[in-house]
Amino acid sequence: MADRSELHQQMTEAFEGADYPVSSPMDLVPALPDGPSTKFESGDFSMTAMELNTKISGGDFPYDDVESLVDDLLDELEAKDFL
Repeated sequence: MADRSELHQQMTEAFEGADYPVSSPMDLVPALPDGPSTKFESGDFSMTAMELNTKISGGDFPYDDVESLVDDLLDELEAKDFL
């Protein structure tokens, strides 16, 4: 089972370097340590940033800060039973 707080920390670290506000998922790519291949893992959950973008809506852009972005991403992952 995935640990939401662990994923929250990983995503926050990965996305915090973006130039906020961000208006699309493409605005986040330069901040990712391994670009679209950046992987988020916890328990039996493993997904790259590119997979996140294809499996969920990617959030409700624009975002003014990393916290609201990550919270929305995790909420949607839970809603779609990925977590």
